[in-house]
Amino acid sequence: MMVKFIHKLASPKYFYHLSGKLLPWLMAMCLLFFLLGLVQGLIYAPVDYQQGHSYRIMFIHVPSAWMSLMIYIIMATAGAIFLIWKIKLAAIIASSSATIGAAFTFIALVTGALWGKPMWGTYWAWDARLTSELILLFLYLGYIALEEAIDDPRSASKACAVLVLVGVVNIPIIHYSVEWWYTLHQGASVSKLDTPSIHISMLIPLLLMTLACKCYYALTILMQARNKILWQEQNTHWVRALITENQSKG
Repeated sequence: MMVKFIHKLASPKYFYHLSGKLLPWLMAMCLLFFLLGLVQGLIYAPVDYQQGHSYRIMFIHVPSAWMSLMIYIIMATAGAIFLIWKIKLAAIIASSSATIGAAFTFIALVTGALWGKPMWGTYWAWDARLTSELILLFLYLGYIALEEAIDDPRSASKACAVLVLVGVVNIPIIHYSVEWWYTLHQGASVSKLDTPSIHISMLIPLLLMTLACKCYYALTILMQARNKILWQEQNTHWVRALITENQSKG
């Protein structure tokens, strides 16, 4: 059953119609989680006894940093699927994720710099965590540039898949950098094997903002993937029928 569903989901036509049904739900969830997370984080979360109100940038910085890693892993997985099984939808998912991942990485770097100034006395330090995150941004931008530089979509997808798979070695470096090297960046406070070292009043809005970012990613990638599917499948019967149906409704 699961294999049959995955095979069916790989069909651009089925994916397009299924994603259209999911978009309103994702939009509602995204707005709800953002509203709850921002209200909890900016209004109800207590003032930190060391950092004061400046720590509240964590509710943007940390989810953005997590998303920058998660999206790249999704791109690498989709790239591998495309190279092995030649599934066009996997290439579309990877391509649609690149700009979103680059945006989250940029936000993580900027908010980290703003947070670092009052905490470390500088906006930037060339330590392992910050440098490897900057490299991740360059990998995203390199993916986007490479895709734009190759005219043939299939050749572009192959080249980009290879690039993203080579760059995936940077992900564990980012994750474990605070453990492998001395760095100004603090260690894990949420994803530890024992009890998280962050107070529940701060943890809840952080998790809500993380869910909001995940919903935003899902919403945005579906919208971009749907547009790419229509462009790539524009000469197929089902897209022409869809255009005719929309024109008749209009």
